[in-house]
Amino acid sequence: MSHTLKADDLQATVTRILEAAGSSPAEAQQVAANLVLANLSGHDSHGVGMLPRYVDAVAEGGLKPNAAVRVNLDIGTLMNLDGQHGYGQIVGVQAMELGIARAKQHGSCIFTLAHAHHLGRIGHFAEMATAQGLVAMHFVNVLSRPVVAPWGGGDGRFGTNPCCIGIPLAGAEPFVLDYATSRVAQGKMRVAHNKGERVPDGYLIDESGAPTNDPGVVVVPQGNGLFGALMTFGEHKGYGMAVACELLGGALTGGGTWHRPADTARTVLNGMLTVLIDPMRLGTQKSFDEEAREFVGWLRQSPPGQGFEEVQIAGEPERKARAARRKDGIWVDDATWGEIVAAGAKVGVQVS
Repeated sequence: MSHTLKADDLQATVTRILEAAGSSPAEAQQVAANLVLANLSGHDSHGVGMLPRYVDAVAEGGLKPNAAVRVNLDIGTLMNLDGQHGYGQIVGVQAMELGIARAKQHGSCIFTLAHAHHLGRIGHFAEMATAQGLVAMHFVNVLSRPVVAPWGGGDGRFGTNPCCIGIPLAGAEPFVLDYATSRVAQGKMRVAHNKGERVPDGYLIDESGAPTNDPGVVVVPQGNGLFGALMTFGEHKGYGMAVACELLGGALTGGGTWHRPADTARTVLNGMLTVLIDPMRLGTQKSFDEEAREFVGWLRQSPPGQGFEEVQIAGEPERKARAARRKDGIWVDDATWGEIVAAGAKVGVQVS
């Protein structure tokens, strides 16, 4: 049986489990709020379904509760930061707060963040920047079991390596483009598998490199102990972007890239390169606001294509989902809820 829960009730449950796993009350509340916001935004792949993995990662020692971001290098507009295996929802926010302050002071800031545990929905960080009138660009790699095949390859060699761009729009909600470089996020395959769903053609290959519609091939080991893999979006183009994210988010940050056999660890580490720009300090604020408004308006004047009601820009589907799910509640499938209940039991929290 599935569960539909109000956001506040779900957040309270997640907070209890995180506290029992070792987080301070403030940290538990912040991480829980971030996870629930992902669900509200329609991104269940980055929501409370990640909690069981977090609990396991703490037990493994790969996720360190109550860790804070460390500054390794600071030369004003360029910073090298280390997440010290802390919750990405904590150290990522701390890194963004440092970067935003520098961008407002100097007009721009570039920072690298290494060794952060799972950062969650990268769009959250872009929204932090756009709320301050800043343009943000994020390039992220994933250090965990490789789940995405290179273009022309037959097994997983890297992660879903997201890219995100946030652009403030005067008098309107921001443009927030947040996407995995795979055809679909790994977490969405976990959700589909738990729901017993099949996925469209072109998303996956099985453990032998053959096309498949079964999301389970990237969620649970197959008969030979191996996993399948996700495909990149846009064929060679998405593959190229994924490699760029690995090199920028992993190699350049100092956090490292994936180049070893897969393991069964539950820890997920991210590296992130972030670029922040203040249009006001750049001297183009007026023309930027005018041109952005005119261009978005021009897009919206396009007549809807077949099967569409209107032209949208990135960020709008998430905002609509938030409004709907705050009203109607957050639906959690039975398998995911069972995993959350089991995670609570591991740390002595009873979830009904």
